[in-house]
Amino acid sequence: MSDTEHRPTNFIRQIIDADLSAGKHDHVQTRFPPEPNGYLHIGHAKSICLNFGIAQDYQGLCNLRFDDTNPEKEDIDYVNSIQEDVKWLGFEWAGDIRYSSDYFDRLHGYAVELIEKGLAYVCFLNGEEMREYRGTLKAPGKNSPYRDTSIEENLALFDKMKNGEFKEGECSLRAKIDMSSSFMCMRDPVIYRVKFAHHHQTGDKWCIYPMYDFTHCLSDAIEGITHSLCTLEFQDNRRLYDWVIDNVSIETQPRQYEFSRLNLEYTVMSKRKLNTLVEENLVSGWDDPRMPTIAGFRRRGYTPASIREFAKRIGVTKMDNTVEMGVLEACIREDLNDNAPRAMAVLDPIKLVIENYEEGKVEELTVKNHPSDESQGDRIVPFSKEILIEAEDFREEANKKYKRLVLGKAVRLRGAYVVTATRCDKDDEGNITTVYCTYDPNTLGKNPEDGTKPKGVIHWVSAAQALDAEVRLYDRLFTVPNPGAADDFHTVLNAESLVTINTAKVEPSLAQAQPEKAFQFERQGYFCLDNKEAKEGKLVFNRTVGLRDTWAKIGD
Repeated sequence: MSDTEHRPTNFIRQIIDADLSAGKHDHVQTRFPPEPNGYLHIGHAKSICLNFGIAQDYQGLCNLRFDDTNPEKEDIDYVNSIQEDVKWLGFEWAGDIRYSSDYFDRLHGYAVELIEKGLAYVCFLNGEEMREYRGTLKAPGKNSPYRDTSIEENLALFDKMKNGEFKEGECSLRAKIDMSSSFMCMRDPVIYRVKFAHHHQTGDKWCIYPMYDFTHCLSDAIEGITHSLCTLEFQDNRRLYDWVIDNVSIETQPRQYEFSRLNLEYTVMSKRKLNTLVEENLVSGWDDPRMPTIAGFRRRGYTPASIREFAKRIGVTKMDNTVEMGVLEACIREDLNDNAPRAMAVLDPIKLVIENYEEGKVEELTVKNHPSDESQGDRIVPFSKEILIEAEDFREEANKKYKRLVLGKAVRLRGAYVVTATRCDKDDEGNITTVYCTYDPNTLGKNPEDGTKPKGVIHWVSAAQALDAEVRLYDRLFTVPNPGAADDFHTVLNAESLVTINTAKVEPSLAQAQPEKAFQFERQGYFCLDNKEAKEGKLVFNRTVGLRDTWAKIGD
């Protein structure tokens, strides 16, 4: 089967196939053009996988270009984090990183060309007046009183703007298109504004900055982009994209194609709302494991492969829809089920004393790291007279559905022996503190000689050798599937989105855990060592996802 047959198909790939077949293009060049004004989220991951994935499949190139036209909201930290996110997802951009600011001289030249053609003018309407003149969706706009200023005067005024002779907001350069257009973006849009702001790439060279819609299309053309892919909210803006390209002297004629943005249940994607979560300390930062940012998913233990698989499964369409969180969680569960080594951690420990086990004896048991993948090898787990088990794994009496430790009943300790509970101690409040049992020394790796097979298996750690750890149980940040629809999204925040456990005990092999490297804690879920806390030498494990989808049972 050829590589082509393995490719997923969608309307964008069909367009590319047709363009190549017709000879319109002899290669494919895409770009990923983030604005460096925040951290990338899972929606951007979809775009990264689409743009870089198409370039890979068609043996083309994909540029990484920062659309840096708004220096007041941009920061070099965002530039660096975006580069890291793209690399982490497994992609490499073509050549050097590009910035729209690399083209500011050329963009200024194209603005001058539009003025010289009578297609742009300097306007002194303020923001409020401009909105009034623009009209509404039902009523056409009206021409600015500055629309018919002569070409010579406009050139002089634009030069004054460039030289810093006007205040911010005093004037702007507008394209002269059509104030009665049914598309609001075509009603003489602003293409340059005065802004006395230090730029992270160009310093203080400029005090006028081009608008995004003017910059984006020309940057695509300058870079020779063949297929400019963006989300549906830019659909109307395609008319302005084409108008600018058609009216300046540039050879390359890129085309813009729109696809639906990613909407994911139980999250918000608005940068404004995400920023609110950070600013109000509702989360610990942009990389909080509850955030839908790529950095957040990474810290939580999601893998690049799981994100890429998610992007593949949801596909590319023009239809707006909301994807169930369960689809994303299924991708990481499947990945980690196959690839995550197993380990044992007890989150709510009680002591289990094996009364017929030799005092002071410590056995080194060999346990498989993965039940079905021999290549992951084995590890040594210490076993002794006193071990720790989960409090919920013992009951004095229970019905037949309970498959764990019950007084008078046998259960297998994972990777170790069969034990039978005999009695227990309780504190003054009636809580069980210690369980006593006996073990069958002939059941290591095999069933009892009488042929009975214990119905349950529970995990454990040796009390003396276990390590203290903090475990953070992360869950969905909101309680409703569409928090963005709430009048105030604060009211639908999930109070249980983070539960911190300080009583956890983990097996000693986890002292060697690496940040972001996932483990399946037996019967608990998938966890990884926190990539920030690890720098402080702390054992803090973040829950990536549970072993099964508990939300599906709850329903909406």
